[in-house]
Amino acid sequence: MKAVVYDASNGKNTPNYQDIPDIHPKQNEVKIKLKVAGLNRRDLFLIGGSHKEYKSFVLGSDGAGIITEVGKNLDEKLINQKVIINPTLNWEKPNEIPMVLNIVGGPTNGTLAEYIVISYKNIVKKPDFLNWNEAGTLSLSAMTAYRALFTRGNLQSGQTVLIPGIGGGVGTFALRFAKAIGAKVIATSRNKKTLEKALSLGADKVLNSNDYWSKEIKLNTVDIILDSIGPATFAKYFDIIKPNGKIISFGATSGGCIDLPLRNIFFPQISLVGTSMASTQEFNQMLDFIERYNIKPIVDKIYNLDNIYEALEDLRSGIRFGKIGISISN
Repeated sequence: MKAVVYDASNGKNTPNYQDIPDIHPKQNEVKIKLKVAGLNRRDLFLIGGSHKEYKSFVLGSDGAGIITEVGKNLDEKLINQKVIINPTLNWEKPNEIPMVLNIVGGPTNGTLAEYIVISYKNIVKKPDFLNWNEAGTLSLSAMTAYRALFTRGNLQSGQTVLIPGIGGGVGTFALRFAKAIGAKVIATSRNKKTLEKALSLGADKVLNSNDYWSKEIKLNTVDIILDSIGPATFAKYFDIIKPNGKIISFGATSGGCIDLPLRNIFFPQISLVGTSMASTQEFNQMLDFIERYNIKPIVDKIYNLDNIYEALEDLRSGIRFGKIGISISN
């Protein structure tokens, strides 16, 4: 079968589109014929050479498809069910965080393949209100946004959240999740069209990422800052965040280290909170949430699996609004 395989041991930062052996489910596993998969910045992180210890694996964490085979102990009635993959492995409850977060698509085989074999615990029925492109690009970004805002941030109606660098999957989900519960959203981007799209989705205010935000936002008015950027914007946060506010960090696209102004943290009692992915419980809560509020992924583009190199370059460019999907089968 065809798959997108990355081998960190060969010293190259490029995956291969290639044939790999067919696979069959073992006990308590299912085999899924994938319809659509989704790309995430995590895929770029993995092929950027940060995990030399990983052996060869199939990339991709998001995916949806149809069950074609089941392993021992599972009911054959599962065959032909339409399902979405929960990419988080072995993390059941929000506060019981594993020492190492394991996820589909590195180091285990992922969704950029014609088929995947995975534990039945990591599948859920595809909601009818999502089409295949939406279902296949949903999981990782949506669950990350849900945990960041509600579990780690405890966002409430009437509060204000800042989303710097909106445009990717997590940011576009976070904007609509926050608006759904009655929170206010301020979004930033360097791209004018991205800001216009954010306004069309309900953002209360938009700013250019390079502007002086404190001139546009009243001092100390933001309750939660959802940060995926890191050092390029971090210093700006302390002019606009409220005392007792929270900076929720889930990424570091501009670099992994920052100079931390400690007095700006301990005097106003700011909380710096880390988050990544989500538990199975939160994944299921997220699915209930999007169905209740009819929130669907925004899919910017769909590429075929054999155009994976073009798709990854598109992801790397950062000039998009929403998710990039990979069509795998008709």
